[in-house]
Amino acid sequence: MAKSPLVEALRTRPWARRGLSLVSVVLLLGGLGLVGYPFFTNVYQGQVQDRLVRQIASPELKQAYRERKVQYGDSLTRIRIPRLGVDAVVVEGTTPSALRAGAGHYPQTALPCDEGNVAIAGHRTTYGRPFGNLDQLRTGDTIELSTPLGSCTYRLHRDPFVTEPTDLGVLEPGPERMVTLTTCHPKGSAAKRLIVQATWVKDSTAA
Repeated sequence: MAKSPLVEALRTRPWARRGLSLVSVVLLLGGLGLVGYPFFTNVYQGQVQDRLVRQIASPELKQAYRERKVQYGDSLTRIRIPRLGVDAVVVEGTTPSALRAGAGHYPQTALPCDEGNVAIAGHRTTYGRPFGNLDQLRTGDTIELSTPLGSCTYRLHRDPFVTEPTDLGVLEPGPERMVTLTTCHPKGSAAKRLIVQATWVKDSTAA
């Protein structure tokens, strides 16, 4: 039986065997990277969240929030979504470095619990994936935001919906106090945006 050209090349040419070995190593490392990257980003995000939890309880952050001088990457609010078990600190800003915390506030939108549309972007598959299961929310579910000065509750007035990444209309102020959450869709792709919007229900004063 005739041997294939590939088998013959591997048998007679040492450089071919070395090349195949190199390709195998590259493919293995690439596979490990794809599997390991989300894990390492989640570990990193956990460390960042530990720092942010301490910061949001500090007198310095409370004063900065009162003066509306919270810096990019600093703690801004804590978001809780009871249906999904989400409990994470949201930072100011949506730059790549800020979003390594998991979720960030669009600075051009209203502050949490203020009048207007509070918009927050979050990761869906990496950096703790706080918005990983936003598609499971339904009309009537609640979103809670806690700040150094108080907290508030919003309730979904419609099911999550999908829009284009260029659709900035979802960040515009609405007729009511509201919160908008944005994340990539589908999971692992930035082709679309998954949007969750909820309207204000009540405020609670900080202790």
